[in-house]
Amino acid sequence: QVQLVESGGGLVQAGGSLRLSCAASGSFFSINVMGWYRQAPGKQRELVATINSGSTTNYADSVKGRFTISRDNAQNTMWLQMNSLKPEDTAVYYCYTNARVKLYWADDYWGQGTQVTVSS
Repeated sequence: QVQLVESGGGLVQAGGSLRLSCAASGSFFSINVMGWYRQAPGKQRELVATINSGSTTNYADSVKGRFTISRDNAQNTMWLQMNSLKPEDTAVYYCYTNARVKLYWADDYWGQGTQVTVSS
């Protein structure tokens, strides 16, 4: 019932910046939490940042001060501004949301992922 489309990944040199976008569409009552997770080769998927409908944010310690998450509730769109990128930020980045799809039911949804590669 919810489709998430990510964009903005790519290749960048260490110290550079990228901006990821995630747009939610489909049939739902409301979007609750939105967030970004990432998965590097051979590693488990990990939290990068989340933002709730009231714009309260949460960041992994590894990205605090470098990444900024934001959202537009009216457009059901979320962004991740990534600055001062490091090679260890290289991963597939996944958009996530918890959406209320029925009157008394919410569910989790994931995007297809976008590759971010940071060269040293």
